[in-house]
Formats: sequence, structure tokens, C-alpha cells
Amino acid sequence: MALEDCIIVGSGPAGLTAAIYLARFHLSIRLFDSGTSRAALIPRTHNHAGYPHGISGPALLALMLEQAERYGASRELSRVTRIQRVDDRFVVTVEGRTFDARTVLIATGVINNRPEGLGEALHARALAQGALRYCPICDGYEVTDKRVAVIGTGTHGTAEALFLRGYTADLTLIAPQAHDLDADCARQLDEAGIARVDGPCGGYAMEDDQLALDTAEGRLAFDSVYPALGSKIRSELAVAAGARANAEGCLEVDDHQRTSVPGLFAAGDVVKGLDQISSAMGQAGVAATTIRNYLAEAHPLRRAAVRDTGS
Repeated sequence: MALEDCIIVGSGPAGLTAAIYLARFHLSIRLFDSGTSRAALIPRTHNHAGYPHGISGPALLALMLEQAERYGASRELSRVTRIQRVDDRFVVTVEGRTFDARTVLIATGVINNRPEGLGEALHARALAQGALRYCPICDGYEVTDKRVAVIGTGTHGTAEALFLRGYTADLTLIAPQAHDLDADCARQLDEAGIARVDGPCGGYAMEDDQLALDTAEGRLAFDSVYPALGSKIRSELAVAAGARANAEGCLEVDDHQRTSVPGLFAAGDVVKGLDQISSAMGQAGVAATTIRNYLAEAHPLRRAAVRDTGS
């Protein structure tokens, strides 16, 4: 079996950026994707430089994949189930098959926790229409002066609501069940003029281009709803391989995106930092360059001379 220079797990913005860099370094790579990149859920991003009219997440990922494939990278839609460090290489298990690699880059990202009772079809429709949003940094501008709700409570829900208060005065913090707010959170919400409503939440439906839901104070409808329910960090493959993670599950890396396991790197939302496309791409560029230099230290990279076959 061929020994790859690098196997990339995940093909969101971080994984695809790394693939572009590594392919252009003339390295052999494999890219595995489970098809669940969070970026694919973005209806249209306006924060990504170079697209003055915005670009959808799926369109951006398609362009990045096309660019990576142009330089010889290939993506396989398969799920990686195990990563093992064996001697000086990694054995990567992919749905029963195994692949060997000198290095591995983890770019598996995170999954947002969704409100209970919000079905898949409605979730997709509300997301496409901008009635459901997950990233205030990404698209808070789009809800300027709109009627907005945040589903959440505690310090996390309070922080998200306070952030969005910079975009709209019509803001409500709705608890998934009952509010769990300390005195400081309650004070900050009151000072900001943010309404508080208890759950339980349910009965989600699109009504007149708004997302409507049942609450303890009756049925309410909003132009946009932001769930602030946390997320699942998909670091379990790396942790099982011996990589260190913090209490939240984010992989710990150094300034060059190296994990605590030699040869195992990580970039994007799976590491602690700003969960933004631009940040993920920057980390991937650093990781890919470090991977190239790491490989060169073990085996100098020398391009073979081109033979002159004459005319």
C-alpha cells in the first residue's frame, strides 16, 4: 500500500485550503470527507473577502475543491473511523479500509446543537431564507433593525444576545425550557433592553416569512432566530490517537498547528479560536506549510530533473 505524505480528514474551508497548499508542494495527499461541513449550511456569506455580493457556502466549497483538484488533490466522500500512530507513520481506517500516511491533518470542525423539535426539512428551509441563523459574527449585519430571537440561557445565551444588541433593538432571549440566569446576566439583559421569555420551545413553523414558535408567553414570530445552544467539537478521532484537548473538546495546538502527537496537525473550528472561514483558512495555510517542512526534515524534498528527450 502506498504511503501518503498527508491524509486530510474533513473538507471544509480548512481541509480544502490545506489540500491546495499541499498539492502545490508536490506532496501526495488523500482527502476524506463525511459530507457534513458546517460551511455547507451557509446560505450566503458576506464576510469572505473577494465576493462583494456574497457567496453561498456550497458554492465556495465547490470552488475550493475545484482549485484543489486542479493541482492533483482528490476527495473521497467517506468517513474516517480511526487514526493510529504506528512507529513513524499513521494508519487511518476509513469504513473498513486502511491507509498509511506520514502525517495527518484533522479539519473535522464542529456541529451546532439544534433546537429540539425543529425538523430537518423546516430547518433547511428556515436556514435558506435567513429565518434561522447560527453565526452572529458572520451575518449579524443581515438582521440590522429586524425582529430577532436568541434561543438559549445562562452566560452563553446572554453573551450572544448582547452581541446581537449591536444590530437591533427588537431582541428577545428565549429559554429552551426555563431561564437559568444569574443576577449579573439578568442585569445586563435588562440594561440592554433585551426581553426574556421562558420555554419550553416548540411548534416551529414558517409563517409569513418569519420563524414562529410556541413559548411560555404564547406563540411568537421573528424575522431571524439564533440558537445559542452550544456545539459538538469533532475532535474524538484525534483524542483517541493521543492528542490533547481542552475541557470543551477543542484540540490543543501550538503556533504551527501541531498537536501533542508528532505528525498530527489540526486546523479550523476543531481547535480553539475564532470560528470563521478566514481563520480556518489561515490556520490551514500554516498547518500545510509546517507539514511540508516536517516531511522535508525527515526526507529532503528534491524535485527530479526533467529529462531532455530532444526534438
